Amino acid sequence: MSTDPTRLSRLPIVQAPMAGAGGPALAAAVTGAGGLGFLAAGYRSADALAADIAELRALIGAAPFGVNVFMPHHTATPAEQERLRRYARSLARAATRYGGTVGTPAPGAERDDWDAKLALLLAHPVPVVGFTFGLPDAAAIAALKAAGTLTVATVTSPAEARLAADLGVDALCVQGAEAGGHQGTFDNPDDPAPYGLLTLLALIAPETDLPLIAAGGIMTGRQIEAVRIAGASAAQLGTAFLRCPESVASAAHKAALADPAFEHSVLTRAFSGRWARGLRNGFVARHEAEVPGVYPYVHHLVSPIRKAAAERGEPDGLALWAGQGWRLARAEPAADVITRLVDEMAAARKAHA
Repeated sequence: MSTDPTRLSRLPIVQAPMAGAGGPALAAAVTGAGGLGFLAAGYRSADALAADIAELRALIGAAPFGVNVFMPHHTATPAEQERLRRYARSLARAATRYGGTVGTPAPGAERDDWDAKLALLLAHPVPVVGFTFGLPDAAAIAALKAAGTLTVATVTSPAEARLAADLGVDALCVQGAEAGGHQGTFDNPDDPAPYGLLTLLALIAPETDLPLIAAGGIMTGRQIEAVRIAGASAAQLGTAFLRCPESVASAAHKAALADPAFEHSVLTRAFSGRWARGLRNGFVARHEAEVPGVYPYVHHLVSPIRKAAAERGEPDGLALWAGQGWRLARAEPAADVITRLVDEMAAARKAHA
């Protein structure tokens, strides 16, 4: 087997995992069309992840795919717990507005069932495992390698790239500020200053021989060719697949991506306590200034409210994760998205031949 995750698939196209919007059907569709499909393990129990993997394997057979896991976070301090209680009281009005409730983080929520997920991935290896929000220890990397799994670390700065390379991962997912959803930073700064994707590639590519997967606002084949020229081996796309029928994003989320009433994508911590890019809506406007940066506890407080808003078809209460190129997302099958991307890539190469 190749030791380069970007060479496992026929095309240099990786589907972003997208917790809450991806799933086996989307990963299977992308894989079947020649890309590398990914499952999101974030916010999933180990048992739920095992079921997702089994469903995906039933759809694609022995074809390669990846699983992306969130790294554990620290337990909330007493001061952070008090800030969370204040935020929970403030969220009560939003819960009433959408017919939901304020959630209660379960004990151990900060670990996201990491130990059980790692045990699952070692007992039943998958072709690729990605890491977001930091890195596991060297023993975990060694164990995954021994199981035949290739590893990918999401990095958002040259310093993070160096740490990941020194740990011995097989590839880096280089995530720029344009990316939809969570910024995969190792820490959770109060004042984010993320690099744009092309700048980040220019800084990281000369420092490493590892394959680079470029992520951040990529929606067209021309952009895929551009990041490959900039040093990437493949491009990771998420928002481009959000409106596909195989995506499990809510109907309200999909509709919002095409709604001209939504004019801006912003980085916000209002929904999870970590910086993530999405469309600016009423929930962000009302809560951004008061949200504590305490992840993943904020996510668990807000999750039932988001679910209620989705059931009511209320985009104002949803985390409308979207990269900066969201206007280019189309409501079409994932295979059609990839066919269009391939055609655009070929046209870009021909134009510059």
